Amino acid sequence: MASSDNKVSPSNSVSIWGHLAQLRQVREVNVLVAMIVVGALISLYTPYFLTTNNLMGVFRAFSLTAIMSIGMVMVIITGGIDLSVGSAMGLASLVTALAFDAGFSQAASISAGIAVGVGFGLVNGLLITAIGLPPFIATLGTLSIGRGLMYMVTHGVPVTPETPDSFSALGQGYLGPVPVPVVIMLVLMVVFALIMRRTRFGRHVYATGGNEHAARLSGVKTNRVKLAVYMLSSTIASLAGIIGFSRYLSAEPASGFGSELDVIAAAAIGGASLAGGVGSVTGAVIGAALVGVIANGIVLLNINTYAQQAITGGVILIAVSLDVLRNKLSGGNS
Repeated sequence: MASSDNKVSPSNSVSIWGHLAQLRQVREVNVLVAMIVVGALISLYTPYFLTTNNLMGVFRAFSLTAIMSIGMVMVIITGGIDLSVGSAMGLASLVTALAFDAGFSQAASISAGIAVGVGFGLVNGLLITAIGLPPFIATLGTLSIGRGLMYMVTHGVPVTPETPDSFSALGQGYLGPVPVPVVIMLVLMVVFALIMRRTRFGRHVYATGGNEHAARLSGVKTNRVKLAVYMLSSTIASLAGIIGFSRYLSAEPASGFGSELDVIAAAAIGGASLAGGVGSVTGAVIGAALVGVIANGIVLLNINTYAQQAITGGVILIAVSLDVLRNKLSGGNS
């Protein structure tokens, strides 16, 4: 007689499938699976994709977008949008370069760049909370102002000052086989993921985006939350700009141009809802990774690089459409 221990009971089977069904509802898992599938498909056609050098290059390439997406996703969760991150990134890079060129110390130059991000975020936050401008209009305006200031200061000429080796290690260095920008990305991801999941501030961010009126009635100071996330978004973008300058040691007048679209795409692909209340830091970083893997595959497979934007746009539409469809189905089943 067969032992009953070797049999899988119906209740255990139902439990396993139930856990798998719950796992499929996690947005980050869906995006991660998509990235693995895309990577597997690319590796079938080229042996270079899974090499250590290529993978580290891919991580380095998307790390700045991923870093900025951490701040962007917090803004999106509150129901807002920050179009000025590209300008904050570029202007922070330029100010850091100018500070070095003027003979300031490394600490002072980096602080000057970070101050640019703090200022950008403060202006954005006050325009939205104090004056009441829509986030799209407010950040579109600061985007244009920042971009104009860069061209006014540089006259279209890159700024390439002398910098110490310790500063260049920020963008060019490695910790073992891992590039320093990737290490910074991972540290920021872990820190802000914990903040969003485990702290009162994180709960208030989700509450503000889920139902701002109800959150305010519950005692959440929604304007302070909005001001904080816009300041965090621009400050993190300025850090990305400093890392970018450290890598190339040249502040280009067009630095950061168009990067806001990549950052928003990463957050959207990672599961953030532009209606607010939904999203995660981890999902945004994985979304940036997916876009980075696709971009690398296009290069390795000798596909026309002009197709990258079209493919990225298609991925955004598919990801958001699937999310909307899943919400409709879950709503219909409840």
